[in-house]
Amino acid sequence: MANSYNMKEFSSTAVITGNGIYPSTISINTINPKNKDNDVELNTYDPFQNRKLEHPNSDVRSFANLLKSSLGSGILAMPAAFKNAGTIVGIFGTIILGYICTHCVYLLVKTSQDVSRVAKVPSLGYAETVEAVFATGPQTLRKFSRASRIFIDWAMAFTILGACAVYVILLVESVQQIVDYFYADNGINETMYCLMFLVPILIFTQIENLKYLAPFSGFANILLVLTFLICLYYICNEFPDLDSRPTSVNIGNLPLFIGTVIFAMEGIGVVLPVENTMAKPQHFLGCPGVLNLTMSVVVLLYMIMGFLGYVKYGDQAMGSITLNLDTGEIPALIAKIFIILAIFFTYTLQFYVPMEIVWRNTKDHVAQKYHNITEAVMRAVFAALTVVAAATLPSLEQVIGLEGAFFYSFLGLIAPSILDLIFKWERGLGRNNWILFKDLFLIFFGCFVLVAGVTQSIREIIRTSSQ
Repeated sequence: MANSYNMKEFSSTAVITGNGIYPSTISINTINPKNKDNDVELNTYDPFQNRKLEHPNSDVRSFANLLKSSLGSGILAMPAAFKNAGTIVGIFGTIILGYICTHCVYLLVKTSQDVSRVAKVPSLGYAETVEAVFATGPQTLRKFSRASRIFIDWAMAFTILGACAVYVILLVESVQQIVDYFYADNGINETMYCLMFLVPILIFTQIENLKYLAPFSGFANILLVLTFLICLYYICNEFPDLDSRPTSVNIGNLPLFIGTVIFAMEGIGVVLPVENTMAKPQHFLGCPGVLNLTMSVVVLLYMIMGFLGYVKYGDQAMGSITLNLDTGEIPALIAKIFIILAIFFTYTLQFYVPMEIVWRNTKDHVAQKYHNITEAVMRAVFAALTVVAAATLPSLEQVIGLEGAFFYSFLGLIAPSILDLIFKWERGLGRNNWILFKDLFLIFFGCFVLVAGVTQSIREIIRTSSQ
């Protein structure tokens, strides 16, 4: 839900083939990492000077784009995350996870910049970075370069499709609350609500041109801000004592906390697009740097929202704080309507990206005359799958934790650490191999989040379903 990607930036830069400037499959000469001449080439080629951008973004605009992409509706799920940690553990846990996520983003961007110098290309997206790292890494891994790019492409596609399924669940639960309040005992179950959304979703997801979808992005952002302000009003109204909630809870719930925070905070898919379109990309990393400033603000806001929301609602905190608001009050009803509209428009925008990825990897296997019908069917099938997943999974809170633990732990934590390790394997791992130990720690932590988070989320989903 963070992860409200800036679609215009994503489509034009993250997917390198989208603008037709660079090839989709990188043709990289075999480079011997131990060759001293290669070090000279690394220092002589500057990818920043070779980027041809019609409208480069300033540092301020890049900060705003990254902040907007990271501060999505996921912030409304933070009180539910704190429910699985407690007040004090939640605060320090959010800070620690924010630091880890930021460092992994740093690894991805730094590796992308460095391998761009080796491959002598101006910029690379996520999947292209993976291919380039494998193609210029240890000899035994080079044959997997193309397969690794395809794998990351599909992983990114299914990650965003999973987020779309989460959006459908939030849509259904929000609409159900409103309908049930005004028309009690209506006999409509969640599956029927999902089917109601299927028709408009199928219609809007057939829009293939981004320019027709982009205007909805600004409108959705305005609605999210207004919803956030209304939620803050209700949270601060008759605020309970700070010591009314436990400082920590059962340690077995921590994987759910970690998965939810990572899902809310990770915007791994939009980081390279923002960096690739900067007028001064050298300002993205470093201290203070665009990345550090943005993530500091994100962590602070997420921490405040999670803490205040949990103190206010305690164990009753739901997957989106809007679901805790009293539907009978006008401001709360407005907030629920706003979030429904914002999430629906966000869904259509998010859906554009995985379809671009899937179509790019499948169109070569389809005859030209069948391209239009095949793409239309493909969009309908994947849209229907997100609705089916939403109808099958019972609770927003558990699904958010599952999505964060399964998908974002891999793309946001494990993959960047592996890329950094591969790229530096024959180029130097630092004094006493400290980079090796640091990256291995991040990989093991990411695997722990993946296994423990998925296991705990599935248990909660089964428990909720049985009830």
